[in-house]
Amino acid sequence: MEKSASVAALLLLLCFPVAFSGHDYGQALSKSLLFFEAQRSGVLPRNQRVTWRSHSGLNDGKSSGVNLVGGYYDAGDNVKFGLPMAFTVTMMAWSVIEYGNQLAANGELGHSIDAIKWGTDYFIKAHPEPNVLYGEVGDGNTDHYCWQRPEEMTTDRKAYRIDPSNPGSDLAGETAAAMAAASIVFRRSNPAYSRLLLTHAYQLFNFADKYRGKYDSSITVAQKYYRSVSGYNDELLWAAAWLYQASNNQFYLDYLGRNGDSMGGTGWSMTEFGWDVKYAGVQTLVAKFLMQGKAGRHTPVFQRFQQKADFFMCSLLGKGLRNIQKTPGGLIFRQRWNNMQFVTSASFLTTVYSDYLTSSRSNLRCSSGNVAPSQLLSFAKSQVDYILGDNPRATSYMVGYGNNFPQRVHHRGSSIVSYKVDRTFVTCRGGYATWFSRKGSDPNLLTGAIVGGPDAYDNFADRRDNYEQTEPATYNNAPLLGVLARLSSGHSGYSQLLPVVPAPVVRRPMPIRKPKVTSPVRASGPVAIVQKMTSSWVSKGRTYYRYSTTVINKSPRALKSVNLSIKNLYGPIWGLSRSGNSFGLPSWIHSLQSGKSLEFVYIHSTSPANVAVSNYTLA
Repeated sequence: MEKSASVAALLLLLCFPVAFSGHDYGQALSKSLLFFEAQRSGVLPRNQRVTWRSHSGLNDGKSSGVNLVGGYYDAGDNVKFGLPMAFTVTMMAWSVIEYGNQLAANGELGHSIDAIKWGTDYFIKAHPEPNVLYGEVGDGNTDHYCWQRPEEMTTDRKAYRIDPSNPGSDLAGETAAAMAAASIVFRRSNPAYSRLLLTHAYQLFNFADKYRGKYDSSITVAQKYYRSVSGYNDELLWAAAWLYQASNNQFYLDYLGRNGDSMGGTGWSMTEFGWDVKYAGVQTLVAKFLMQGKAGRHTPVFQRFQQKADFFMCSLLGKGLRNIQKTPGGLIFRQRWNNMQFVTSASFLTTVYSDYLTSSRSNLRCSSGNVAPSQLLSFAKSQVDYILGDNPRATSYMVGYGNNFPQRVHHRGSSIVSYKVDRTFVTCRGGYATWFSRKGSDPNLLTGAIVGGPDAYDNFADRRDNYEQTEPATYNNAPLLGVLARLSSGHSGYSQLLPVVPAPVVRRPMPIRKPKVTSPVRASGPVAIVQKMTSSWVSKGRTYYRYSTTVINKSPRALKSVNLSIKNLYGPIWGLSRSGNSFGLPSWIHSLQSGKSLEFVYIHSTSPANVAVSNYTLA
C-alpha cells in the first residue's frame, strides 16, 4: 500500500507541475479575507463582497434580553462559539499590529480592520456588564442535527453566558486579549473606539482573574466542540501580555513576572499553539518584551519564557529535543481533525519570531546550536507553500486559489444554493438529503477558506462528509493574514521595531546610532521629495528623531493635487491632510505653484519613513 501510494504521489507531481511555481501571496491574502465575510452573522453591510450570503441570526440574544446580533460562525455550522471567535480576532489584530504596512501595500489593511471590527462590535454586545460575558449562541448538538443555510436556520438560538456564579476565566481572558489587541489596531484611526475596547479588556481581565474557573464547566454545551483542555492559566497570562502591550501599564508586566512560573508560562514546553493552548503565544510575546529591554526586575523570569519560546521554534525546525511530526511532504502534523489550524498558527509565530530575532540581532538557540532567524521565515514559507499547492497531491487547501482546490467543502452555506437565488425553504433534515449528500461541487464558492487539510501521509479526500479534512474554520485563516502579508514583502521590510538602546541586562552601554538619511532627490515625474533629520533626543531610554520632508513642484504648471504613500511611519505627522492610508495637500493649500514647495514633519524612533508619490494632478 505504501509503495503504491508513493507511485501515485509521484504521478500527481508530474501531472501538476504548475503548482510548484512561485505563489502569489498577495492574491492568497485577498482571498483569505473574503472567507471572513462568508462567515459573518447578523445584518450584512452594503459593501459585503461575498454576495451569495444574506442576513442571518437577527434574533440572537432576544430570548435572553440582550442584543447578540453579529459576530462570526466558527466553521461549517451556524453556531457562534465565543472562545475560538475571540482567538480569531486576537490573531487578526496581531497580524495587523505586526504587518499593517505590508497589508496596506497589498490594499488589504482596510478589509483586515473591517474583519476585526466585525468581531469586536459583537464582543461589546456580548459583554453588557463588567462580570457578564455571553460565550455562545446556539448549540452544536441541535445545529449539527440540521443542514440549513444560516439565513433560514430553525435550530435553537439560546444564548449562554458566564458570570461570577458560573465563571469562565479562559473565555473571558481570551476575549480580553482580543479587545486589548484590537485597541492597538484602532488607536490612530478611531481613538474613541480604541479606548472603549481597552475598557472592556480591563474589565474582562479583572473578571477572569477574580472569578476563576473553566468556561466549559459553566457553558457545558461547548464541551463536545471546544473543550478547554489547557485550562485558564494560559489565557490569563495571554490576556496580561496583550493588556501590557496595549496599555504599557506596569501592573500587567508585573503580573507576567509574578505568575509566569506558577501558571505554567515558563514551565510548559509546547509543540502546539491554537484556540485552546496559548502558552507558545505568551512565550513569544514575553520574549519580545525581553528583547525590547522592558523586563526590568523580571528579567530572570522572562528569560525562562524565552527559553520555552525557543523550544517551540526549534521543535518546528526539527532542531529541538522533542520535534514536531511532519508528513512526508513536509507539513507539520498534530491531529487528524483540522490539522491545518496548527499549521497556520505555528507559521505565524515563526514569522514574527524571525523578525523579532532579526531586529534584535539575535539567533535562535536550539539544542543543536545557534540557528539564523531566516530559517524560521523559510519554515513559515514552506508551510504556506504547501497549503497553496506545493505538496504531493498538488492540491491547494485554500478554496479558490490555484486550479486544484476542494470543491465539496463541509460548510452549510457554501453547499446549499444561495438564499438570494432560490428562497425555497430548506428543512432541517431535508438539507442533508438534498444538499449534504450531493456529489457535485458546492453551488457557492467559499473563496479563501483554509480547510482541515490532509492526513499524516499527505492523503486528502474531497468529500462533504469528510469534516475532519474539508471543514474550514476562521481560526485557520486568521494567523495566515500576517504570514501572507509578510511573505508578499519578500525577505525585507519587517516592521517589528525593537529599541536601538540595549536591554537593562546588558551592562556595557552601546552607542546610539543615528539613522542614515539620504537626501534624494526622489522624484516621481514633476514632484520631488527631499527628506532630512533636523533633531533627535532621548526619552525613557528610546531615541526619537524629527524629520523634515519637502515636496517640490518641478513642473512649469501648478500642482492641483498630490497623493503620497508613506510607509514605515511609526509616529505623529504634521503638515498634510490624511484620508485613509493616503496623504495629500493640507486643507490650507489649494494648489502648489511651479517651483514652490511645502514642508511636513514627523517624529518617530527609527530611520526615515518611505515617502513616495502615488498620483498627482496638474492644472
